[in-house]
Amino acid sequence: MGYIYIIEDDESIRELIKIALEGFGYKIRTFEAAEPALQSMKNEKPDLAIFDIMLPGMDGLSAIKYIRKDALLKDIPIICLTAKDKELDKVAGLDVGADDYMTKPFGILELAARIRSLLRRVDKEEIKEPLTVGALTINPMTREVFVENKPVELTYKEYALLLYLFENSFRVVSRDEMLNHIWGYEYVGESRTLDIHIRSLRQKLGPMGSVIKTIRGVGYRFIK
Repeated sequence: MGYIYIIEDDESIRELIKIALEGFGYKIRTFEAAEPALQSMKNEKPDLAIFDIMLPGMDGLSAIKYIRKDALLKDIPIICLTAKDKELDKVAGLDVGADDYMTKPFGILELAARIRSLLRRVDKEEIKEPLTVGALTINPMTREVFVENKPVELTYKEYALLLYLFENSFRVVSRDEMLNHIWGYEYVGESRTLDIHIRSLRQKLGPMGSVIKTIRGVGYRFIK
């Protein structure tokens, strides 16, 4: 197992997360600013990174955007931390490429659950042909998505939501099912996280965003 990077300028929070995650068996490296963390990533690619949004120098959002544009680092799972309980900040984190977010103060057990979910990868995937609906193409082998033959950059969660809805297009998928399946744990907390991810996903799909239909009071359905 590689390292989890914690980039947080508040020493007490940084050390609390470090000690707690080491107790779960993870190897941790800590940084109080984005620049040294990004420099370290060039020599040692972490398994996952936790970025505070508010950092001295380069802020967390800029750092995440930098990572997503780097060919060698772009697939690192990222959780962003924000002290602002505002939807705009959460959407901003997702838009630049964060896979998940947590609002301070947060519980260590929930953070650990989200980390396990992001790190849970299938080492060997069944070979699948690209999936196509109209101008939308999903390639499960490469995790690439195209709309009108143009690549669409999705986060891990956005891609997982899109693929799950596609594979279950014959039915309505409930909100609870998606939260539990995609996040990988019994989700407790504000379910707005799902709505934010769906909204971001629709925006990124552009003219094909309408394939994801909201079934009021129930969940969502992929319309072929």
